[in-house]
Order: sequence, then structure tokens, then C-alpha cells
Amino acid sequence: MMQRTGLLSIAAITLSVNALSAENPKGINRDKYRINISKTTEHINVDGIMDEPVWMTTDVADKFQRVLPTDTGYAAAQTEVRVIYTESTLYMAIICYDKLPGKRPVESLRRDFAFGKNDNFLVFIDTYNDQTNGFSFGVSPAGAQWDGQQANGGNVNLNWDIKWRSAVKNYDDRWVAEFAIPFRSMRYNGGDAEWGINFSRQDLKTSEKSSWAPMPRQFATATLAFTGSLVWDEPLPDAGLRFSLIPYASAKTTQNKEAGEPFKTRLNAGGDAKMILSTSMNLDLTVNPDYSQVEVDRQRTNLDRFELFFPEKRQFFLENSDLFANLGTDNLRPFFSRRVGLTSPIQAGARLSGNIGNDWRIGLMDLQTGPNDDTPAGNYAVGVLQRKVFQRSNISAFMVNKEVMFFNDEDTTYTGNDFNRVAGAEFNLASSDNRWTGKTLYHQSFYPGADGDAAAAAANITFATQYFNATLNQAWVGADYNAEVGYIRRRGYYEVSPGLQYRFFPKASRIANHGPIFKTMMLFDPSMMLTDRESEISYQIEWLNKSMLKVDLENNYVYLTDPFDPTNSGGVPLPANTDYRWNELSATFTSDIRKPFNFMLMGLYGGIYNGDRYSLNSEIYYRVQPYAALALVSSYNNIKMPDPYNDAELILIGPRLDFTFTDKLFFTSLIQYNNQIDNMNINLRF
Repeated sequence: MMQRTGLLSIAAITLSVNALSAENPKGINRDKYRINISKTTEHINVDGIMDEPVWMTTDVADKFQRVLPTDTGYAAAQTEVRVIYTESTLYMAIICYDKLPGKRPVESLRRDFAFGKNDNFLVFIDTYNDQTNGFSFGVSPAGAQWDGQQANGGNVNLNWDIKWRSAVKNYDDRWVAEFAIPFRSMRYNGGDAEWGINFSRQDLKTSEKSSWAPMPRQFATATLAFTGSLVWDEPLPDAGLRFSLIPYASAKTTQNKEAGEPFKTRLNAGGDAKMILSTSMNLDLTVNPDYSQVEVDRQRTNLDRFELFFPEKRQFFLENSDLFANLGTDNLRPFFSRRVGLTSPIQAGARLSGNIGNDWRIGLMDLQTGPNDDTPAGNYAVGVLQRKVFQRSNISAFMVNKEVMFFNDEDTTYTGNDFNRVAGAEFNLASSDNRWTGKTLYHQSFYPGADGDAAAAAANITFATQYFNATLNQAWVGADYNAEVGYIRRRGYYEVSPGLQYRFFPKASRIANHGPIFKTMMLFDPSMMLTDRESEISYQIEWLNKSMLKVDLENNYVYLTDPFDPTNSGGVPLPANTDYRWNELSATFTSDIRKPFNFMLMGLYGGIYNGDRYSLNSEIYYRVQPYAALALVSSYNNIKMPDPYNDAELILIGPRLDFTFTDKLFFTSLIQYNNQIDNMNINLRF
């Protein structure tokens, strides 16, 4: 009862805080920062040259205000934005003034560039007027596009891509961009007279980030709680049915040289389809999908006792992905789409997602996988229903179902569960000013033989101001809680994890901010015996030129409930029912990212269980802008253990070379060598 009482206390706090946030349903800046948009029949050539007369008749969003390094006063690098629309398309014209000499920093022409390493202009659009979900589009001065779907108040999923047009022209004192975004590429509620909108500009030469509607510096400019208003001259109508199809054909050749087998060739075909059922609802379909075009995962050295997490990148799963992927917490996810198709191929699937009116969202997914040598066929179904409450918060209910399907007698060798189901409810908190955010949840799993300990509950809350950030996370996971289609790092524990951060903002200094950070994580078994503790004290300094230094001192305690080899190299494991304490000291430095040559170095010295560890991680970047970028990511870990346990020198190295011939045509090569798993892979994409 102790665990659940703590969780319920946080739930009560979140409900009382959110009750105060229903005062301003539009948002903080919606009444003061407004830009009108009208319809035109004039043809607009998207070429980065504002020579169409209609641009001289529109409203102008200007007088951008600083967000960083300070959020007071007007930006030194000013920006002007004009908007207009036709029957099918939203157009924008942007002038980014730049009076300082020198090249405008950009990485390359590659899509979805790293925000912090490029001069850029971005727009964030709250098409649902819920200050939670929306869309983002942007460009760099080189013309590289940046687009993503927004969720959870402003998080941008850059794996989501759609077709839209942009063009950029550069001049000595400014750069000019034009956007053409088809309405069919966005989802919105038909009939609305306003959308939330904000414009963001990053100018690295002045080390300045700015926005049209003002934004507190502790938040990302993508935060939809602070948008202004885009006011339509007439409400947008509902759209009719639209359809797109992406077929594919592929060939694959493999050979097992050790077994002396000949080459085996396999041909394959399939496709994805998208049906836009309304302005706010879409249906995704897939048949025999192929994911060879998806960027390969970046490998990591695993010194953990538990499974590593890698994000979903497959296009079928991305639109409205927050409905499914944001269930639970980082280490307690009842549904993880990468489980589907991991051990057996996906044969077909359908996915319905979107908004029903102003307050409801729905997500339904069903996928069928085929059998292979080790796994029978399976059906995976997920249903999520979300209801907006108060101003920016919501309540969700969901069900995840995995059903094993036996098609022949050979499948009887399967020893797993015939079915696995997880159902639950969640409350997501977001106050009107975004200072209070959090979540409270309860999940119950169902499978053959499940008992009363097959549940999980969690609660977390964060309070953030310009200077101060405080978090508290709690979770209770039953020993028999089982989410086979989820990502659950461990079971049978109670966790409490508080954290504090304070930042100083010195005036008239080359330092942007600095300050201490404290956080700790404690895990207890069901009898409330401490099994894990990580306590960290650090100090972080960020300069105006984007350089950063962070020094960490960490104290660790682990009580092993199962045998474990800290090197993950197959050596003699440390015995169960033994405990270990050690300290670590590390320092991380990131250089001036505005320069063509920049780097990150991290050094660590300390213990690891009953041994010693020395680590050096580096990321080195060099660019010939805007056409080529070279990256070398490496990790070295030297672990010394007493006899009879294994010592280990673990090396992971991954050079990457990007050639961007245009903003739509690129070649990427990624080579990764990891001696921990004795693996080398090469991924080439054109």
C-alpha cells in the first residue's frame, strides 16, 4: 500500500493544479498576437523571390522577440513573415535579416537537419486549437527542409515526412524563403476560424533564438501553449476523400559462407497506402511491407543489465504516433511498435487515427504477422481513445492485444502464451503556462496464469521556471506484469526518482547560463528492500557560442537479484544476491557547433560493480557546407575486473558520410563496427 499511496498523492496534486489551468481556453498569446490570412486566386511561384504583387497586400508578422540567450527585448536579427492561401495550399513568405558578415552556418542540404547546428526558420501550427498537437515546417538558409508532427504540447517527431514545397534565396544582408504547404498534407478540424501559430528563428552568428509570439526561455519554441493566432477570412471547409499509394519491389541475395551454401535470391513486392478520410482522420494500409529504405539504427555499447531502446522509424507507424507510442513512460511502455515484425514478417496491417470533433482522438491498429521457423503467426491489435480535459490535459484509455495463431501442427512446439493483453487508463497533465506537466497511469495485463500482481502504476510531475526545474517520478510494477508487445525494462519493483536543476543567467558575459543539477533514482523490491540507487550531482555551463561543459559525480549501488556479467561478453557472471557500490567522475565538452569543425568529448573514470572502468566517447564532425558532412562517432570502454571475471576493451566506431546533391537527392554511407557483439555493418542509401 505504501507504493500506491505515494502515486495517488501525486495524482491528486496533478488534478488540483490542472483545475487552475482552465481560465484561458485560447492560450496565453492568442488574443494579442494575431495575423490575418486571406484567400487569393493569384498564382504564386515558389522560388524564393517575392515578386508576386499579392505579397504586398498581406498582414506581416514582425518584431520578433528574443528567446535565447535572454527572453527580454527584440531580436537583433529580425524576421518578417507573410501568409496567404489558395483553394488547396497555404503559402508563406519569410525574410530573415542578417547584417553580420560571414557564412550562415548549416550542416548540409539533408532533410530534418539538427536544429541546434543550423541557422533556420520554423513555423509551428496548432491546427486543432488544443495547444497540444500540430505540425511544424522549416528551412535552413541552404534550402534544406525540416518537417514533423507535434504532440504532447510541442514535441516534434521528425521521422514524419510529407510532400510540400519550399525555395530559398540568399543575399548579403538577408535570406528569403517561400513555403507552399498543401492542406491535404495536414490534419485539422474543418470549420475553424482560427489556428494557433508561431514562428521561430535561430541565428547562430548572433547566438540568438527568437519568436514572433513571446516564449519563456525555459521552453522550446515548439511549445504550442504560447502560439499566436492565424485568423482565416473564412472557415476552412471539410475535405473529401483522398488517396495515395507507394508500391515497391525489391531483390535480396544472401549466402551462408560458413555452411558452404550457395547464394539465395529472393524477390519481393508490396506497398503502403494512405486514405485521407477527412481533414482530421486518416487510414494507413500496408501489405507485405519492406523497410530497407529506413535509416539503420545507431549501435550502442551495452553495459546495462536490461534491453536498450531504439525509436520507431517505419513510416506506417509514424502519423499520430503519440497516441500509441506515448502510452506509459520511457521504461514502462505497454505498446512498442518495433515488437511487431521483429521476429516474424508483417503480412498486412491497417491503422486508423485522428480527431473526432474538438475534444476526442482515436487510434485503432491491427497487424497480421506470418510464421517463421521459431514463431507462429500472430495478430496484434491496439485501440486508444483520448479525451481532452481542462485546457491542455487529456485522459486516455487503451487496450493492446497479441493473439498467437496456430495454422498447422508444427506450431504446437511454441511454448509462449497463446495471448497477451494490456488495458489501462492514463491522465496527462499540462497547465496553461506549461510550468506544470505530468502523468498518472494504471495498467493491467492479462495472459494465461496471470494473478493479482500483474499490474503497473506510475505518476510523475515536473515544475519548470526560467531558473528552477523540479521533477518527481514514481512507478510501481508488479512482478507478474507482462506486456509482450511493450518495452518493460524490468518487473517487480517500486521506483522513486526526484530531480532538481537551477540555472544562473549572468549579464554581460560570454556564458549564456550555468548551474547545478541533482537527481537520484532508487528502486526497491516488493518487500521495500533497496536494490538500485543512482545519485548524480553535476554542474553545467553553456556559452553563448553554444559550447557546453558538464561535470558529473555519480554514486551507484546495485543489489544483484540474478547473475550478471558487467562486460556482456559471455564471461563468468557476478553471483546473484550480492551487492556493489562504486563512484564515477565524468566530464563532457561540446565545442562551438557553428564552426565547420566541431566535436563532443566525454571522459569517464570510476568503478563498475567490483571492477574499474575507463571510458572515452567522442563525436567529431566536419562539413563542407552545404554539400557534404563527415561524422565519426566512437566509444571506448576499458573494464578491469578481478579474477575470475572477464576484463574487456569494448570498441564501437561509426564513420558516417553524407553527400547532399540537392535538397531532395542525397547519398548516405554509415559503417559501424562493434566488437562487443563482433559485428560490422554497412548501410548505403541513395
